[in-house]
Amino acid sequence: MTTAPLDPAALAQLVDHTLLKPEATRADVDALVAEAGRLGTFSICISPSFLPVDVSSVPGLKVATVCGFPSGKHHSEVKAAEAARSVADGADEVDMVIDVGAAKEGRFDDVQADIAAVRAAVPAPKVLKVIIESAALTDDEIVAVCRAAEAAGADFVKTSTGFHPSGGATVHAVRLMAQTVGGRLGVKASGGVRTAADALAMVEAGATRLGLSGTAAVVAGLEADAGY
Repeated sequence: MTTAPLDPAALAQLVDHTLLKPEATRADVDALVAEAGRLGTFSICISPSFLPVDVSSVPGLKVATVCGFPSGKHHSEVKAAEAARSVADGADEVDMVIDVGAAKEGRFDDVQADIAAVRAAVPAPKVLKVIIESAALTDDEIVAVCRAAEAAGADFVKTSTGFHPSGGATVHAVRLMAQTVGGRLGVKASGGVRTAADALAMVEAGATRLGLSGTAAVVAGLEADAGY
């Protein structure tokens, strides 16, 4: 969908520089912030227990976190409480996980209600992204969940947590999600995007944000490919 190649700086500005490993430490988060500043990423994405986090050393850097992560099998009021706490602790963006089982059962009204509960706890201009675990869904389910997310007032739909055994982002899923939301919502490709070629393919398919844990390698690969 892009019409011009992305340079490394422009690509970095699409990236949520991500650290969600259970064994992550505060020292790791400090290093993440420093690396985000060096690479020029849009944001960092960290677990909610690390909030609040000091990003004053990197002017303009946004802070994202997760909610109901990684299973999504939490009561809606628990997700909403977690999201509200994260916003109070300074998060600019919240990436919530849907109840994938509800989607598999065709309970899309319940999926929409779950998202709406979190949306109420993440008022604009805070950003709400909805993780749908696209690799675990059929195409029809992806479309229905994206429509539920839009109806509930989400800002983005996002492919994956990166923790599901079915896999992460695919070009097919990103393209389908982008076609479904038609530019009205953003599309975040996350999970298994490890190379510059992966990242560019996701953007070409319609991703407007990338969730990367190996951002430095992706940017370095793009620099190498472009002869920087």
